[in-house]
Amino acid sequence: MNNFYTRSDDFFERIKTSWESKTTQRVVSWILVLAFALGILIYFLVHYGYLPKNFENGDFNYPFAAIEIPFTLLLLIELMSLIFVLPTSVAKSVMKQFELLSLIFLRFAFKEFSHIHSLGEWKTNEEPFIHMVAYGVGALAIFVLIGFTYRLQRHIRITAKEEDQTRFVQSKKFLALLLLTTFILIGLSDLYQWIFIGKYPHSFTFFYTILIFSDILIVLIALRYTLDYYRIFRYSAFVLATILIRVALSLEPYFNVILGVISAVFVYFLTMSYNYFVEDFKQES
Repeated sequence: MNNFYTRSDDFFERIKTSWESKTTQRVVSWILVLAFALGILIYFLVHYGYLPKNFENGDFNYPFAAIEIPFTLLLLIELMSLIFVLPTSVAKSVMKQFELLSLIFLRFAFKEFSHIHSLGEWKTNEEPFIHMVAYGVGALAIFVLIGFTYRLQRHIRITAKEEDQTRFVQSKKFLALLLLTTFILIGLSDLYQWIFIGKYPHSFTFFYTILIFSDILIVLIALRYTLDYYRIFRYSAFVLATILIRVALSLEPYFNVILGVISAVFVYFLTMSYNYFVEDFKQES
């Protein structure tokens, strides 16, 4: 079993190093640019009837649809980064999820913008514009709360022994590899539907559901190394925050923004309270 964890650890580190390399960053940048250009091309091909009919009922009927494509890809890239953050710290992982939520809200705003035919027609575009403002304000609020929460965070090891800490991190790296495999399979499924059906399913909510189970599993693994109340409460509260994010992604406009901001406020006060009381809890334990 030790050999298995060591091999998965090495494999994870190789993938992470490749992903975070400057070469990969340059390639990703070019992919985003090309995706934007491809979206513009697809719109004109659909508009003039050069593409199959399965694209006619899709999002490419709108002139600004190309804006949504690179931001969708950017979200996928951030999801990949979240997977690589997962083994480092539960707190960092949760904050990364809120970063993703803020980007998802911005993507929703651009999606509303992509459904506008003409910027000069306020009566027909009133609802998309209001949704854009709501998503923009929500994303900004979460951005600010993330910044304040990062300032408060204190990372305390969950284990007392170095060997236990190593094993705990290796367990999370193995879980991250499973998430990476799931992420790739979901991505291939979404790509298939986009190419052959003409509609991209946007499986962010489904992946967040999987993240909830992974977060719960991390809490259960952590119980092997500590039963301290303040640590278990903190980890469990982080799982609750993940659930709130997942629920927010399922709600209608306005309600999803409100719940998303409330969940970010929840984590901020959780972090502030944890820092204030943690020394008292240590003395009692």
